[in-house]
Amino acid sequence: MRIALVYERLREEERQIIRAIEKLGHEPVPLHLNSNFLPINHGETFGAEVAVIRAMSTAKAHASAITLSSLGVRVVNLPDVIATCGNKLVTTARLSEAGIPTPRTAVAFSLDGALEAAESIGYPVVVKPVNGSWGRLVSLAQDEEELRTILEHREAIPSPYYRIHYIQEFIRKPGRDIRAYGTEKSFITAIYRVSEHWVTNTARGARAVPAEPSEELADLVIRTARAVGGGFLGIDIAEDEERGLVVIEVNAVTEYKNAARVTGVDIAGELVRYALGEGE
Repeated sequence: MRIALVYERLREEERQIIRAIEKLGHEPVPLHLNSNFLPINHGETFGAEVAVIRAMSTAKAHASAITLSSLGVRVVNLPDVIATCGNKLVTTARLSEAGIPTPRTAVAFSLDGALEAAESIGYPVVVKPVNGSWGRLVSLAQDEEELRTILEHREAIPSPYYRIHYIQEFIRKPGRDIRAYGTEKSFITAIYRVSEHWVTNTARGARAVPAEPSEELADLVIRTARAVGGGFLGIDIAEDEERGLVVIEVNAVTEYKNAARVTGVDIAGELVRYALGEGE
């Protein structure tokens, strides 16, 4: 079978996916989005039956998944899943509807509304853009003065998305959080991202350590995947002293090289098998 790898930059993870496709006896079809185009006319065909979407840009990942789906290609992840996970507000709404534990969160559309939301949640609060990754433009406000400064800067950014204020409870992590990997059918693996900083992304310097799997963690991963529409996902989870595990974010085009390195799990292989419909 021909399996397309849709990408913007050929990182180590994409190279691992190509090797996994070959190891499983299939033909990889690398598709560099920035130097190619995709037809969208009725009757057009595409030179692969399956496509693994690995574009770093959520907009490009979503657009390419929509286009390939319209050509009859099985895409991982689905366009709706990419769109849901690419917007923190939509993700939180889906998780809440499904009864998945999350931090207390509010959305406001003005500075005054955001200040009221923070007062309701209780300081400190985390302010996030509704879209974005790698912890960029995520801020911690200890009090009203700090929050007001953050929001004034955000409202000066010429994008309507930065006038949607996503205000979230600050979870006091035990020096780490969890990045778990799984699908709507199975839990794959998980790591602790250990850092003295409250932002624990490995892209920001956090250290990856294998996490102890548990029935609670596996169940939460599967339920979370189902809540956002399924798919092969990376799920960020915090450990709250009182409530236990709470889901922070869900990633539809997830990075995994550090998790594969420290756990020894063939995450690229699991992704390809899932794309082929062979996962549990």
